[in-house]
Amino acid sequence: MKTPTPIVLAAVVTTALTLTLAGCNNEPATTSDTSPTGASGSTSSSTAAAAPDDTSLPPWPAPADVPARVAAAGLDLGPMGTAEHYHPHLAVTIDGQPVPVPPNIGVDPNTGAMSAVHTHEGDGTIHIEAHTVGEKFTLGQLFTQWGVTLTPTQVGGVKAKGDAKVTVTSNGTPVAGDPADLRLEPDQQIELTLG
Repeated sequence: MKTPTPIVLAAVVTTALTLTLAGCNNEPATTSDTSPTGASGSTSSSTAAAAPDDTSLPPWPAPADVPARVAAAGLDLGPMGTAEHYHPHLAVTIDGQPVPVPPNIGVDPNTGAMSAVHTHEGDGTIHIEAHTVGEKFTLGQLFTQWGVTLTPTQVGGVKAKGDAKVTVTSNGTPVAGDPADLRLEPDQQIELTLG
C-alpha cells in the first residue's frame, strides 16, 4: 500500500476542514474569504439564528450564540467600555413566579468580549459599560441578546391572556408603551410582569 504524499494529505485535510466549517454555519464554504473569523460575508444565517425565541417557557438560559445576538441588538463585542458605567436592576415575574436573569447575557464565552449591555451575576443586575458618555440603551437590547421575545403582550413563549399586557415599572412608576423601548438608567429598578 502506498503512503499518501504530504501534499495529497494536506489537500484532504483542507477539504475536510472546509466542509466541516461550512456545515457549522450553514453557509457555502469559500476559499477566497479573507475575514479574520473565516465566516463568509453573508449574515442571513446569523441573523436567523439570533431571532428571539417566542416559543419556550421560562427559565431562559443565557444563549450560546452571543456574537449573533449582540449584533441583532445593534451592539458590538469588545473590551469593557470605561466612559460610563452604571447598573440598572431587572426583576421578571411570569405567572406569579420569579424568573432569573442569567449571568453572561452579552458576554462571549469563547473570547470574554462583552457588549455595552451585559450581565455577570444571576441576580438581575444589568451592567452598562459604554465607550461614550450618554449612549442610550434599552431593555429590548438586553432581551434581544438574551434571545427572549419581548413585546407588549409576550415574554418568550408566554403570551398575555385576553386583554392583559406585559406590565413594566421603572423605580415604581408604571411605564406605558412597548417594554422593549424602556431606556436603561443608572440605579434603575425595573419590574417586568406578565400573568
